[in-house]
Amino acid sequence: MITGRGGTVTDAMYDFKAELYKTLGHPVRLRILDLLRPGEQTVTELQQALAIEASSVSQQLSVLRSHHLVDARKSGTNVFYTVRDPLVFSLLDIARTIFENQVENMNSLLKANRQSE
Repeated sequence: MITGRGGTVTDAMYDFKAELYKTLGHPVRLRILDLLRPGEQTVTELQQALAIEASSVSQQLSVLRSHHLVDARKSGTNVFYTVRDPLVFSLLDIARTIFENQVENMNSLLKANRQSE
């Protein structure tokens, strides 16, 4: 099957994945997504939890929004953000498990190294 840009559907999927991983490739964006796990929050709430400038939070939310990872809802003077697709949390959880496995492996190597000294 061919896409409109001359590539295959498989090419489009890899392009999508690369863009998704680039979007997730910023620690503040990852922290924002984790903060949104329980539900919607305002920029002010996120800014307070992150302890960074509101403009930085807004900039990172803009990137997440432009890549369709979060939705915004305006109510009065507040803008509330939520994660569009909760499957993103599965991806983040898998990344955490990979990290924990690597830490465990490094700890095992350190322990084995100490025992051999």
